[in-house]
Amino acid sequence: MAEQTSIHIFLSHGLESGPGSTKIQALKILAETFDKVQAHAIDHRSSKDPAVRLTQMQNAIEASGALPENIILAGSSMGGWVCAQTSAQMPVLGCFLLAPALAMPAYPQSSPRIQARHVQIIHGWDDDVVPPLPVLDLARQQALPALMLPDGHRLGDSLERVTEEFGMFLSRAGIHKTRTGQK
Repeated sequence: MAEQTSIHIFLSHGLESGPGSTKIQALKILAETFDKVQAHAIDHRSSKDPAVRLTQMQNAIEASGALPENIILAGSSMGGWVCAQTSAQMPVLGCFLLAPALAMPAYPQSSPRIQARHVQIIHGWDDDVVPPLPVLDLARQQALPALMLPDGHRLGDSLERVTEEFGMFLSRAGIHKTRTGQK
């Protein structure tokens, strides 16, 4: 029997955040409890330019050697935009987007065609940075699942729910929890 291929999870933080942010670290810690997962928290702090951050993601994927069918992208705000754009260019296994900066006129190509076998968008009804209704419209147009929570842009009051949803998302993508506590 062939050994299961590693799944690479690339985590992309928001504009004013970093790879050590609460959300990114919570998702990374959870991801690492799954079998054969390598989680990569990309550090985008060197630039606020969306195109530069997109290139950073592409470089991280290339450096990992991961195949698209073994990649899950997870991002928040501008990191969600980076993940959506990456999946528009390369069909991936999964795309998990938190308050993604989509359908915004100031962002280039802000309505990408998300190409992933598994997609989940989570957004706060009270988001005052990325308006929820254009994101919901984009989700409707592409028939993507979207979960709306009574929270703001940072989803700070929903961290437990977000991590629970991420765990279920990984399970739906066919990734299994480590049974013994070791990888």
